[in-house]
Amino acid sequence: MIGKKRKLGRKIDELKNGESYTASSAIEDRDLLMYLGLTDDANPLYIQHDYASETPYKRPVVPTVMIFGKISSIISMHLPGPGSHIIKQHLNYPKPLFHYSEIKITAEISLINKRDHFIEVNIVGYDDEGDEIVNGLVTVRPPYEPKSMNASSLENFY
Repeated sequence: MIGKKRKLGRKIDELKNGESYTASSAIEDRDLLMYLGLTDDANPLYIQHDYASETPYKRPVVPTVMIFGKISSIISMHLPGPGSHIIKQHLNYPKPLFHYSEIKITAEISLINKRDHFIEVNIVGYDDEGDEIVNGLVTVRPPYEPKSMNASSLENFY
C-alpha cells in the first residue's frame, strides 16, 4: 500500500439513492483459519466436522462476523469507498453460510443525510444455492473532504 496512490471514496455530495455494488467471493479454509487465529475463537461449530454433523446444521458454519467482514470491505473499498466508516449496523442472518460456499452480497444506498453526514445502506446476501444468508442495514459516514492543503500529506490517499 505504501507508495501506491489511492483515492478516497466518494464524498456525500457524490452519492445517489439507489446506487448499489455487488461482490461475490468464496469462504476458504485459509480465511477461516486466519479468523480463528486472530480471534482465538475455537467454537467447534466453526471448525469440527464431527461436532457440526451432530447439530441441526449438519456441517461447519462460517462465523457471522466473517460475513460482516465482507460487508465492511464493500463499504470501505467500494461504496462509498476508502475513508468511509460504519457507525451502526443492524443485520440478520436467517440461514447459516457453510464452509466453501460462495457468497454474493449487494449493498444499496437507501438514504443520504447530508446535514448529519451519514448514509444508510441496505444489505442483502445470498449463498450459492440462492438462499438469503444476511440482510439488514448499515449506517455509514462517507469520507470527509480534507480541509486544508496540509491534507496533501495524505498523498497516498488521493
